[in-house]
Amino acid sequence: MRISDFSALTFDCYGTLVDWERGMLAALAPWLERSGLVLDKSVLLAAYGRHETVIQQEQPGLPYSDVVAKVLGRMANEFDKSASQEEMQGFGSSVGLWPPFPDSHDALAYLGQHFKLVAITNVDNASFARTHQLLGEPFHAIVTAEDVGSYKPALENFHFAFGRIAEFGIARDKILHVAQSLYHDVAPARELDLANVWVDRQTGRGTGMTPPTDAQPDLRVTSLEGLVAVHRAES
Repeated sequence: MRISDFSALTFDCYGTLVDWERGMLAALAPWLERSGLVLDKSVLLAAYGRHETVIQQEQPGLPYSDVVAKVLGRMANEFDKSASQEEMQGFGSSVGLWPPFPDSHDALAYLGQHFKLVAITNVDNASFARTHQLLGEPFHAIVTAEDVGSYKPALENFHFAFGRIAEFGIARDKILHVAQSLYHDVAPARELDLANVWVDRQTGRGTGMTPPTDAQPDLRVTSLEGLVAVHRAES
């Protein structure tokens, strides 16, 4: 597979372009301090992932910032602690402030010179608007879970994006999906016969917060900078 054979790159964002673990842990710090809860970060992130998946399945139309707020409430219950509405809302509103990975801005700027860039993200419009600014506003089109009314790995989110990309005159077989989550992105991409790249940001640490899957990517890199290097090597 040659990256340069494609015309559009679709991206997962949180976990792929944005260091959601670092952002999430920073946003949780005030609640952790107040509650006196001391947990290894891997335990905390795994709990977040479990509750997020359930809430998204229960309420697929709920904006992501509200999902994140509800996750804190359920985590508090799991660990026999409390979380106020203010703390929950503060955690939910932190999404758009989570920091990009160091290589994301420049890599997207480079790739945008060669491809149409499209975000397929599980967040809400308001949160992603802030994130898009942090990334340097590289995307030619954006598809959010709020737009579609469902969360990846739902196939509807990808079909919605295919429709947007068709407006650029780009056929589906010229789309390459780039993502960190095997569960949310690579597995549905395989189901759709959509070429894909796994950005293995979790190298040596398993699947992180996401549920396990046997899905295998077409190409693996360990950073967005690595994807740029592959494209440059083809030139």
